[in-house]
Amino acid sequence: MKNERLCIGKIVAVHGIRGEVKVQSQTKNPLDLDKFGNVENKDATRVFEIKVLGMASSNVRVKIKGIDTRNDAETLIGTELYVPRSALPALAEDEFYKGDIVGLKVCLQTPDKEIGKVVGFANYGAGEIIEIKLNGQKETELLPFTEGYVPMVNLDEGYIIVSSASMIFAADDEDEKR
Repeated sequence: MKNERLCIGKIVAVHGIRGEVKVQSQTKNPLDLDKFGNVENKDATRVFEIKVLGMASSNVRVKIKGIDTRNDAETLIGTELYVPRSALPALAEDEFYKGDIVGLKVCLQTPDKEIGKVVGFANYGAGEIIEIKLNGQKETELLPFTEGYVPMVNLDEGYIIVSSASMIFAADDEDEKR
């Protein structure tokens, strides 16, 4: 089941003293954050009118209508910003929204070998990284979100397939070399 709303960013810091915030964008073009209309917080209890002002390092500088002081802006740190799916552009067949992948089962090589769940994404500048919570583990693991590491995403059946050629499965890889 596809989410009716998708997260397009997260407020991660304040910028200056006039209520501007820094947003970690989840959009293809980070400066497009304000192109989808008003945004809501995760539980849809607040609606924000935003205006992109530019970039601040790897984050987007945003002005939120009605947030005019640094103190007001600080209360929003950690707020995820959501828009209705209908506000977003249509995707090609081999493209996915991250919000549709978070929560999917993670299977090793075949759909019957479930090893965990997708809990998030990160990007440290070298491409998308998928965050996986392995069954029975407290920590999460990171894996490049590339076709080599994640050869299949099946939204209809609710799982992704990962290869064993990763840091997560280093023991498997050693066994395969023998």
